Amino acid sequence: MTTPPLSRSRRSLFASLAVAAVTLAGCRQAAPAPAPAASSGGTTGAAAPAATVAPVAAATTAPAASGAKLILKLAENPWTGSSINVYVAKQLLEEKLGYKVEIVSIDENAMWAGLAKGDLSAALEVWPSGHAKDRETYIDGNKQVEDIGKLGPVGRIGWYVPTYVVDQHPELATWEGFKKSDLATLFKTAETGSQGQFLQGDPSWVYYDADIIKNLGLNLKVVQAGSEDAMFAAVDSAYSRKQPVVFYYWSPNWAFAKYKFTKVKLPDYSEACYAKAKEGGVACDYPDDVLYKVAWSGLSKAAPDAYALLKNMNYTNDDQVNMIGQVVLDKKSAADAAKNWISKNEAVWSKWLSK
Repeated sequence: MTTPPLSRSRRSLFASLAVAAVTLAGCRQAAPAPAPAASSGGTTGAAAPAATVAPVAAATTAPAASGAKLILKLAENPWTGSSINVYVAKQLLEEKLGYKVEIVSIDENAMWAGLAKGDLSAALEVWPSGHAKDRETYIDGNKQVEDIGKLGPVGRIGWYVPTYVVDQHPELATWEGFKKSDLATLFKTAETGSQGQFLQGDPSWVYYDADIIKNLGLNLKVVQAGSEDAMFAAVDSAYSRKQPVVFYYWSPNWAFAKYKFTKVKLPDYSEACYAKAKEGGVACDYPDDVLYKVAWSGLSKAAPDAYALLKNMNYTNDDQVNMIGQVVLDKKSAADAAKNWISKNEAVWSKWLSK
């Protein structure tokens, strides 16, 4: 999770819609997990099995020889918002501060151990709803990872349907509508049999959807598309044919500017509800996710100017959504979208350079 995500937590955010449309009946590839792991239904009722991730290279984030700058390693999680963030940071760190920056593609669950050891320098989009345990262990507990402040965007993970579904069946604007067997089965596929399909994305995201479905007694079955691209290709395919589809999604996101989606009203989020997450007891909506950044705890001493830039890095939902839209709709690379934003927003990023 731009998005996750809210890992998800996503939570966010996306690749090109030119990806071949995936039929709803057969969209399973690898399995996903939230937010963003945008996210629900796995980790003890929160996250699905994490995607296999290559080991992070040896700790080049350790203090460099006298006079030499560190090689910085930024964690890139499998959603477009995360990619945007790391390319904005990479270009500024290299061009303005003279660092060499490597981008390490890694899922949001596996990155914490790398940050703790200094094998990763920073991760720039944490969806807190999926990482309470990681925060407790690495930030508040052993203090090997530092919270370096808010990124700016606020993530909102939830269940979505195309608005034409609610126009035809107003009951489906809330979770109670899915308790009606005849309405839930509008979403069934060959893979789900008599149950309706609930579509998720990347297996490494953190999800609570399977728990929500079970605890609310809904006639739905989670199906994981395997990636953000595959999930949205399936959604786009259904949308183009005006077919019912219910899916895990999040904002900030470019798609809301192009498609009409309605957020399904789930029972309101509460801390008491999420206190039951470890035993699979979540039966409510996802919380709002104030996205934040984390860094290896030794970064402030090993590279104080780089640490200051990452700590100061902060932009708006609109900034991020605009860059994500360039990647998805205009087919730019994340690096080019970041470069374009940097060229137009010196008044914003120049303030990040002050300690």
